[in-house]
Parts: sequence; C-alpha cells; structure tokens
Amino acid sequence: MAATHEDSAMSDFSYSSHRRHQEYSYRLPTPPRIVVPPPSLSTEAPELNVGGTTLHDCGIDTSFLKELNMENIVQRNTLLDWSYDRRRHAQLVLPWLYLGPMTAAKDKGYLMREGITMILAIRSQVNSLTGALRAGSEVCQEVATIEASTYYALIPQFPHTTKLINQHIAKVRQESSGSSDPQIGKVLVFCESGNEKSAAVVAAYMMEVLDDFDHIKAMQVCQSQRFCVNFDDTIKNILRSYWDILKARRHVASSRAEFLQPTPVTNGSKDGLQIPPAKLKRTIEDTIDDEDIDMGDSVDPSDDLRFTDRANSPFQDS
Repeated sequence: MAATHEDSAMSDFSYSSHRRHQEYSYRLPTPPRIVVPPPSLSTEAPELNVGGTTLHDCGIDTSFLKELNMENIVQRNTLLDWSYDRRRHAQLVLPWLYLGPMTAAKDKGYLMREGITMILAIRSQVNSLTGALRAGSEVCQEVATIEASTYYALIPQFPHTTKLINQHIAKVRQESSGSSDPQIGKVLVFCESGNEKSAAVVAAYMMEVLDDFDHIKAMQVCQSQRFCVNFDDTIKNILRSYWDILKARRHVASSRAEFLQPTPVTNGSKDGLQIPPAKLKRTIEDTIDDEDIDMGDSVDPSDDLRFTDRANSPFQDS
C-alpha cells in the first residue's frame, strides 16, 4: 500500500513537472493570428467612404473623390466567379485604383481601354520590371517606381506611395477641370505577381484615404476584388502596425487642432478672434500683502476670560 502511495505521488509530480515545462519556450513569442474573412453573400461588404482627415496632410486637394459613387464596387463571393486566368489581369479596387501583376502593366491595349494614366511599380530591385515600365510609359502619362527589397521595407514607403497616387489623380483632375466632363486619373499598382507587395501597398492606401478603414477591412476588400492575393502573417502584422501608426497620427492631429482652437472670452478680442485673458504674474508686493494679515485690536472672548486679573495679558499694549 505504501509503494502504491509513493508511485502515485511520483506520478503526480512527473505530471505537474511535465505541464510546467510545457508552459515555457525558448522561441520568440509570436503575435496572434489575424483572420481576414472574405466578403460573401451572407456578410455585408465594408463601406467605402473617403475621409477628410488625411487627404490634405501633404497639401493635395483631393476632395473631389468624395463625389465619386463607390456603391456596389466590392464584389461578393468572389470564389464562385474566380478563374485562374483572372490572376493575369488587373482588378478594380477603387474607381481610381487598380491592382494587378506585371503582365497587366505590359498590356498596352488594356491600359488604353481602362484609361490608366499612371502605373506604379513595386519592385524588389532597381533593374526589375523594366519591360512593364517601358510599355507603360508609351501609353500612360506618368510612370513611378518604389523599391522595397523586403516586406518590412514597405512600411516607410506607404506614405510616399499614397502621396504619389493622390498627386497624380489631383493633377489629372486639375488639367481637365475646364472641360464639360472632368476626368479623374487612374493608377495601376503592380508587382511581379500582383499578389504580395503591390497588394500591401493598395491596402495601406485604402487605410489612409478611406474613413475608418482598418487593416482587416483593407485586406478584405483586396481579397474580394482580387481573390489570388496572398496576405501572409508578415504582411498582416505589418499592416496592423501601420494602422496603429495612422491612428496615433490622427489622434495627435485632432489634439493639436483642439489645442489651437481659440477659447471664447468676454473681456476682449483681437482681430475679430476672441482670445483668453493673459494671466498676470504675482508680484512681491502681492505676496507681502497676502502674508501680512491684519489682526486688529480685538481680543477673542475666550482669551479675555483666560487672562482676566493677570498682570501681563497677550494682545494688549502695556
């Protein structure tokens, strides 16, 4: 019976020791997986509304984007209609933004039919995608490139790509503003496959331009429009980090605007703006006046009773 007790105790010890060793690992901690549900017939697609907070950060007026109709752009249940051949073509993500592979940028007929006015190449090295850039320069008004050897090199490039796209569409809009039918620029963002780096750039652009559009919604729309895009865990975490950067930047901008807003007062104004009154500094005389309290000649009744019939009483002149 004692041996059985000892065996049971050793078994409990080994089990608890085994569980204790399972809780620790020498590997680096990994962030939780980010699940991106694709739009389907049973779920509602994210709304596409152009925001007004980030469009003027770089001095570019793109307020005309709010006039565009973006209803029914996001496709639903793309898996049923998707075919392998469609990965060789570009897809519409926003009315002015396309996402596709290198083969789409080489197709001059496609660029002319869709009215693409700019191609933006996301390439890993300087000498890559030269054929697509050469073909696009013969059709499009503008050609631009972004070099990013790794996924992490895309993070500092995200604001620059947004600025390039907005500058181009605003330029095309301004040039056609005098006509009866003003045109809008269209930009094709591409990489070799159109499924990785270029998709990350398009998702980051949507996060920055659209109103309340986080990384989940951006990746969801990219997948619904181009089902073959590949957002692995690295790209997902990069886009989530960039979304945190955008939220912090917008919070700082709103706090600064609230701080600079004039406070209404009633004692005066300058140049038609009400300004808060200036707070005067305390002088030495004010401090002395506050500290010198006049006690007066009156005596507290309780002190008067305690010092009755005494030769020397306080607070009395002798």
